[in-house]
Amino acid sequence: MATFERIKRIFGSGQSERRAAPRSGVPKGLHVLVVDDSPTICAVLGKLLSQDGHVVIKAGTGEEAIALAGSELPDLIFLDIVMPGMNGFAVLRALRREPLTHDIPIVMISGNLQATEQFYVQRFGADDFMKKPFGRGEVFARIQALTSSGRLTVREREQAAVTDEPVDQTVQDAIPDIAMPDPHDR
Repeated sequence: MATFERIKRIFGSGQSERRAAPRSGVPKGLHVLVVDDSPTICAVLGKLLSQDGHVVIKAGTGEEAIALAGSELPDLIFLDIVMPGMNGFAVLRALRREPLTHDIPIVMISGNLQATEQFYVQRFGADDFMKKPFGRGEVFARIQALTSSGRLTVREREQAAVTDEPVDQTVQDAIPDIAMPDPHDR
């Protein structure tokens, strides 16, 4: 434990300071669509992004993702490959065929790192691939890479201006703690 404390002193006193510092190369106020059939992945990715000042929209199915992408026009989409019903490849193809959503950057995510999946991701026009499980650093590295390449920009929106105030977390955005029983279930 002494080693851990020494590392904390060398690299800073805690995560809250690191999270409060602005990320270089990552625009603020992105509207991000997270598409995954796992509520846990949606909650984790949603929390990571909203803590950094981004607006998160969530979809649990491919069909819902296509509808939300067309109506909300997000700046970025994180899209799971393996989903029941319409899989991520079918969603990617549909989004690339639609003129409204054709240019939205898409990062495909999957827990199965197969060479064939990466091949199809590139072939169908995804911008990047991220393997599950992922960490905070990897998520923002993907966003920074897309920003640096010029593929990712914040769109002008008619809605209320984006502020630096933290985004309120609702009960739906709470990350489930599967290791502990729910105290309300007694």
